[in-house]
Amino acid sequence: MDTLKQNLDYLGLSYLRDEFESLLADAAKKNMSITDFFKSVIQTEVAYKQQRAAERRIAQAHFPQNKSLENFDWNHPSKINVEHVRFLATLKFLEGEYKNNVAFIGLPGLGKTHLMISIAMAACQRGYSVMFETAANIVNRLHAAQKTGELIKTLKYYTKPDILCMDEIGYLPIDNQGANLLFQVVSSRYETGSIMLTSNKAFKDWGEIFKDATVASAILDRILHHCEVITIEGKSYRMTPKIKIK
Repeated sequence: MDTLKQNLDYLGLSYLRDEFESLLADAAKKNMSITDFFKSVIQTEVAYKQQRAAERRIAQAHFPQNKSLENFDWNHPSKINVEHVRFLATLKFLEGEYKNNVAFIGLPGLGKTHLMISIAMAACQRGYSVMFETAANIVNRLHAAQKTGELIKTLKYYTKPDILCMDEIGYLPIDNQGANLLFQVVSSRYETGSIMLTSNKAFKDWGEIFKDATVASAILDRILHHCEVITIEGKSYRMTPKIKIK
Protein backbone atom coordinates (compact mmCIF):
# COMPACT_ATOMS: atom_id res chain seq x y z
CA MET A 1 0.00 0.00 0.00
CA ASP A 2 2.90 2.36 0.76
CA THR A 3 4.29 1.89 -2.76
CA LEU A 4 0.84 2.55 -4.24
CA LYS A 5 0.49 5.77 -2.24
CA GLN A 6 3.96 6.88 -3.31
CA ASN A 7 3.03 6.27 -6.95
CA LEU A 8 -0.25 8.15 -6.57
CA ASP A 9 1.65 11.02 -4.98
CA TYR A 10 4.17 10.99 -7.86
CA LEU A 11 1.29 11.21 -10.34
CA GLY A 12 -0.18 14.16 -8.45
CA LEU A 13 -3.27 12.18 -7.42
CA SER A 14 -3.24 13.52 -3.89
CA TYR A 15 -6.91 12.95 -3.14
CA LEU A 16 -6.71 9.27 -4.15
CA ARG A 17 -3.52 8.92 -2.11
CA ASP A 18 -5.29 10.15 1.02
CA GLU A 19 -8.65 8.46 0.45
CA PHE A 20 -7.71 5.25 -1.36
CA GLU A 21 -8.24 2.89 1.57
CA SER A 22 -11.71 4.25 2.36
CA LEU A 23 -12.63 4.17 -1.35
CA LEU A 24 -11.40 0.57 -1.55
CA ALA A 25 -13.42 -0.42 1.52
CA ASP A 26 -16.53 1.25 0.07
CA ALA A 27 -16.03 -0.59 -3.23
CA ALA A 28 -15.78 -3.91 -1.39
CA LYS A 29 -19.05 -3.22 0.47
CA LYS A 30 -20.77 -2.45 -2.84
CA ASN A 31 -19.14 -5.45 -4.54
CA MET A 32 -17.90 -3.23 -7.39
CA SER A 33 -16.23 -4.71 -10.44
CA ILE A 34 -12.65 -3.65 -11.16
CA THR A 35 -13.89 -1.52 -14.07
CA ASP A 36 -16.54 0.25 -11.98
CA PHE A 37 -14.06 0.82 -9.16
CA PHE A 38 -11.53 2.29 -11.59
CA LYS A 39 -14.18 4.60 -13.08
CA SER A 40 -15.30 5.66 -9.62
CA VAL A 41 -11.87 6.54 -8.24
CA ILE A 42 -10.87 8.43 -11.39
CA GLN A 43 -14.13 10.43 -11.35
CA THR A 44 -13.57 11.19 -7.66
CA GLU A 45 -10.08 12.55 -8.37
CA VAL A 46 -11.33 14.57 -11.35
CA ALA A 47 -14.11 16.14 -9.25
CA TYR A 48 -11.58 16.97 -6.53
CA LYS A 49 -9.19 18.62 -8.99
CA GLN A 50 -12.01 20.56 -10.64
CA GLN A 51 -13.14 21.93 -7.29
CA ARG A 52 -9.59 22.89 -6.29
CA ALA A 53 -9.09 24.62 -9.65
CA ALA A 54 -12.36 26.55 -9.20
CA GLU A 55 -11.27 27.63 -5.72
CA ARG A 56 -7.95 28.88 -7.14
CA ARG A 57 -9.73 30.85 -9.87
CA ILE A 58 -12.04 32.44 -7.28
CA ALA A 59 -9.06 33.38 -5.09
CA GLN A 60 -7.16 34.82 -8.07
CA ALA A 61 -10.19 36.92 -9.07
CA HIS A 62 -9.86 38.97 -5.85
CA PHE A 63 -13.58 39.31 -5.20
CA PRO A 64 -14.22 41.56 -2.18
CA GLN A 65 -16.82 39.06 -0.97
CA ASN A 66 -18.32 35.77 -2.08
CA LYS A 67 -21.86 36.20 -3.40
CA SER A 68 -24.52 34.02 -5.00
CA LEU A 69 -27.90 34.52 -6.62
CA GLU A 70 -29.43 32.32 -3.92
CA ASN A 71 -28.85 34.97 -1.25
CA PHE A 72 -29.93 37.96 -3.36
CA ASP A 73 -33.12 39.69 -2.21
CA TRP A 74 -35.15 39.80 -5.42
CA ASN A 75 -38.01 41.58 -3.68
CA HIS A 76 -36.01 44.66 -2.77
CA PRO A 77 -35.58 46.36 -6.19
CA SER A 78 -38.74 47.93 -7.54
CA LYS A 79 -37.59 47.03 -11.05
CA ILE A 80 -35.31 44.21 -12.18
CA ASN A 81 -35.58 41.63 -14.96
CA VAL A 82 -35.11 38.48 -12.89
CA GLU A 83 -35.30 36.13 -15.87
CA HIS A 84 -32.61 38.08 -17.70
CA VAL A 85 -30.29 37.84 -14.69
CA ARG A 86 -30.93 34.10 -14.37
CA PHE A 87 -30.18 33.72 -18.08
CA LEU A 88 -26.84 35.45 -17.55
CA ALA A 89 -26.10 32.96 -14.78
CA THR A 90 -26.17 30.18 -17.41
CA LEU A 91 -23.09 31.90 -18.93
CA LYS A 92 -24.42 31.55 -22.46
CA PHE A 93 -23.30 35.13 -23.10
CA LEU A 94 -19.73 33.76 -23.08
CA GLU A 95 -20.33 30.97 -25.57
CA GLY A 96 -20.85 32.84 -28.84
CA GLU A 97 -18.32 33.90 -31.44
CA TYR A 98 -18.00 37.23 -29.63
CA LYS A 99 -17.77 37.31 -25.85
CA ASN A 100 -20.67 39.51 -24.76
CA ASN A 101 -20.30 42.18 -22.11
CA VAL A 102 -22.69 42.65 -19.18
CA ALA A 103 -23.65 45.99 -17.62
CA PHE A 104 -25.56 46.46 -14.36
CA ILE A 105 -26.95 50.01 -14.23
CA GLY A 106 -28.68 51.63 -11.27
CA LEU A 107 -28.35 53.88 -8.26
CA PRO A 108 -26.09 52.84 -5.35
CA GLY A 109 -27.28 50.18 -2.93
CA LEU A 110 -29.41 48.07 -5.29
CA GLY A 111 -27.21 44.96 -5.48
CA LYS A 112 -25.39 45.57 -8.76
CA THR A 113 -22.04 44.37 -7.43
CA HIS A 114 -23.71 41.41 -5.70
CA LEU A 115 -25.18 40.22 -8.99
CA MET A 116 -21.95 40.76 -10.92
CA ILE A 117 -19.91 38.80 -8.39
CA SER A 118 -22.50 35.99 -8.32
CA ILE A 119 -22.31 35.50 -12.08
CA ALA A 120 -18.53 35.90 -12.16
CA MET A 121 -18.11 33.29 -9.41
CA ALA A 122 -20.31 30.90 -11.40
CA ALA A 123 -17.95 31.50 -14.32
CA CYS A 124 -14.98 30.57 -12.11
CA GLN A 125 -16.75 27.31 -11.25
CA ARG A 126 -17.16 26.62 -14.97
CA GLY A 127 -13.48 27.11 -15.80
CA TYR A 128 -13.36 30.78 -16.84
CA SER A 129 -10.66 33.10 -15.51
CA VAL A 130 -11.91 36.30 -13.87
CA MET A 131 -10.41 39.51 -12.52
CA PHE A 132 -12.34 41.92 -10.28
CA GLU A 133 -11.31 45.55 -9.69
CA THR A 134 -12.97 48.90 -9.26
CA ALA A 135 -12.70 51.22 -12.23
CA ALA A 136 -10.77 53.69 -10.04
CA ASN A 137 -8.16 51.06 -9.12
CA ILE A 138 -7.73 50.06 -12.76
CA VAL A 139 -7.13 53.66 -13.78
CA ASN A 140 -4.70 54.21 -10.88
CA ARG A 141 -2.70 51.11 -11.81
CA LEU A 142 -2.56 52.18 -15.44
CA HIS A 143 -1.39 55.66 -14.41
CA ALA A 144 1.38 54.13 -12.28
CA ALA A 145 2.37 51.70 -15.04
CA GLN A 146 2.64 54.50 -17.56
CA LYS A 147 5.04 56.38 -15.27
CA THR A 148 7.27 53.32 -14.80
CA GLY A 149 7.26 52.25 -18.44
CA GLU A 150 5.14 49.14 -17.77
CA LEU A 151 1.93 50.20 -19.49
CA ILE A 152 2.02 47.47 -22.16
CA LYS A 153 2.60 44.82 -19.49
CA THR A 154 -0.28 46.14 -17.38
CA LEU A 155 -2.62 46.31 -20.38
CA LYS A 156 -1.84 42.64 -21.07
CA TYR A 157 -2.64 41.92 -17.43
CA TYR A 158 -6.14 43.32 -17.96
CA THR A 159 -6.55 41.66 -21.34
CA LYS A 160 -5.65 38.14 -20.21
CA PRO A 161 -8.68 36.98 -18.13
CA ASP A 162 -11.82 35.66 -19.80
CA ILE A 163 -13.88 38.15 -17.77
CA LEU A 164 -12.83 41.54 -16.44
CA CYS A 165 -15.19 42.87 -13.76
CA MET A 166 -15.07 46.67 -13.54
CA ASP A 167 -16.95 47.85 -10.49
CA GLU A 168 -18.24 51.34 -9.69
CA ILE A 169 -17.82 53.15 -13.00
CA GLY A 170 -19.09 56.66 -12.33
CA TYR A 171 -18.66 56.80 -8.57
CA LEU A 172 -15.47 58.83 -9.00
CA PRO A 173 -14.64 61.15 -11.91
CA ILE A 174 -11.92 60.01 -14.31
CA ASP A 175 -9.59 62.59 -15.84
CA ASN A 176 -8.79 62.76 -19.54
CA GLN A 177 -5.61 60.72 -19.25
CA GLY A 178 -7.38 58.07 -17.17
CA ALA A 179 -10.22 57.92 -19.69
CA ASN A 180 -7.76 57.31 -22.52
CA LEU A 181 -6.01 54.58 -20.53
CA LEU A 182 -9.32 52.89 -19.71
CA PHE A 183 -10.26 53.10 -23.38
CA GLN A 184 -7.14 51.09 -24.20
CA VAL A 185 -8.29 48.32 -21.85
CA VAL A 186 -11.78 48.26 -23.35
CA SER A 187 -10.41 48.37 -26.89
CA SER A 188 -7.93 45.55 -26.27
CA ARG A 189 -10.73 43.30 -24.97
CA TYR A 190 -13.21 44.18 -27.72
CA GLU A 191 -14.82 40.99 -29.09
CA THR A 192 -12.10 38.82 -27.49
CA GLY A 193 -12.93 38.97 -23.77
CA SER A 194 -15.99 39.82 -21.73
CA ILE A 195 -16.29 42.94 -19.58
CA MET A 196 -18.78 42.94 -16.72
CA LEU A 197 -19.39 46.32 -15.14
CA THR A 198 -21.51 48.20 -12.64
CA SER A 199 -22.37 51.88 -12.89
CA ASN A 200 -24.57 54.32 -11.04
CA LYS A 201 -24.78 56.45 -14.19
CA ALA A 202 -27.01 55.94 -17.22
CA PHE A 203 -25.01 55.53 -20.42
CA LYS A 204 -26.16 58.96 -21.63
CA ASP A 205 -24.36 60.50 -18.64
CA TRP A 206 -21.00 58.79 -19.16
CA GLY A 207 -19.59 61.96 -20.71
CA GLU A 208 -19.74 63.43 -17.19
CA ILE A 209 -17.67 60.55 -15.80
CA PHE A 210 -14.84 60.88 -18.29
CA LYS A 211 -15.04 64.65 -18.81
CA ASP A 212 -14.78 63.93 -22.53
CA ALA A 213 -17.82 63.03 -24.62
CA THR A 214 -15.67 61.70 -27.47
CA VAL A 215 -13.77 59.21 -25.31
CA ALA A 216 -16.96 58.22 -23.48
CA SER A 217 -18.63 57.54 -26.83
CA ALA A 218 -15.68 55.42 -28.00
CA ILE A 219 -15.72 53.36 -24.79
CA LEU A 220 -19.49 52.87 -24.93
CA ASP A 221 -19.36 51.97 -28.62
CA ARG A 222 -17.13 48.98 -27.86
CA ILE A 223 -18.88 47.93 -24.67
CA LEU A 224 -22.43 48.12 -26.00
CA HIS A 225 -21.80 46.49 -29.39
CA HIS A 226 -22.19 43.05 -27.77
CA CYS A 227 -23.75 43.72 -24.37
CA GLU A 228 -26.44 42.45 -22.01
CA VAL A 229 -27.83 45.37 -19.97
CA ILE A 230 -29.55 44.93 -16.61
CA THR A 231 -31.24 48.09 -15.31
CA ILE A 232 -32.17 48.08 -11.62
CA GLU A 233 -34.44 50.60 -9.91
CA GLY A 234 -35.49 51.10 -6.31
CA LYS A 235 -34.27 52.39 -2.96
CA SER A 236 -30.84 51.67 -1.56
CA TYR A 237 -30.36 48.64 0.72
CA ARG A 238 -28.14 50.88 2.80
CA MET A 239 -30.80 53.50 3.54
CA THR A 240 -31.65 53.15 7.21
CA PRO A 241 -33.62 55.46 9.49
CA LYS A 242 -31.42 58.12 11.03
CA ILE A 243 -31.19 57.86 14.79
CA LYS A 244 -31.17 61.22 16.53
CA ILE A 245 -28.88 61.33 19.53
CA LYS A 246 -30.04 63.82 22.14
